[in-house]
Amino acid sequence: MSAIGQHTMNSSTQSRNANTMHTYDSRTGAGSVTRRAAVLAALMATSLIHPAGMVAQAPAPVAAQAGAAVADPDPARFIAEIRAFRAWDEKNAVPRDGVLFVGSSSIRLWGTGTAFPGVPVINRGFGGSHISDVNYYLSDIVQMYGPSVVVFYAGDNDIDAGKTKERVLADYRKFVGRVITSRRDTQIVFIAIKPSLQRWAQWPLMRETNDAIKAFSATDDRLHFADIAPPMLGADGKPRPEMFVADGLHMTAAGYAAWNKVLGPMLEKIRSGK
Repeated sequence: MSAIGQHTMNSSTQSRNANTMHTYDSRTGAGSVTRRAAVLAALMATSLIHPAGMVAQAPAPVAAQAGAAVADPDPARFIAEIRAFRAWDEKNAVPRDGVLFVGSSSIRLWGTGTAFPGVPVINRGFGGSHISDVNYYLSDIVQMYGPSVVVFYAGDNDIDAGKTKERVLADYRKFVGRVITSRRDTQIVFIAIKPSLQRWAQWPLMRETNDAIKAFSATDDRLHFADIAPPMLGADGKPRPEMFVADGLHMTAAGYAAWNKVLGPMLEKIRSGK
């Protein structure tokens, strides 16, 4: 079932589930026992309570715990955008073996069709998304098209929300695994998380995350890493102001031109099979 279908089903049953739980609590009082059992199970799962014979694990570093504890945002906030993609698909032909661009606003605002003439482009960017959101809607925005190449940009918002590089890498690995399972010869390009004026304080962690994903990409010939960071940095090592609009995060035509110069030759080589 697609995420759109699942969202509809969840919406129709949520109120019934809530009412059922309330009736159960008020008539029997057993709900409090159920909640205590759930809490105990959760504590056992996180190794805070150890049944006899279980070896206690050393706690993770505080910083890692904090990043791991950051909740994924609710993907339902994008249901309108995903439905709009579906509505467009119902009225327009979608290229077979296309080059699918997916991810957050840097993808959504990218004039990919103009930037790569002659390439059968599909753009499925939706602003503000995390990798977890892309994974949630994967069947609706990636798998249903069976693309030969996927160009991926996300992780920027994840780091800004407090997620660790390990969390971002794990989510990207999940994305790759599911895409490759759908079509084993799919080529996937990860566009490096960009340095920006607005999020410059987070650049060290973003750079470490890029390094981790670059190393992961080197383990499989189907995975590629597009390092767009160098042309976005000036001689002083800081983001070039002309690359960004007033918010210091989203890019100008000059910023996208720099991306096009990096990605264009990569796409040509990937699509030619050389």
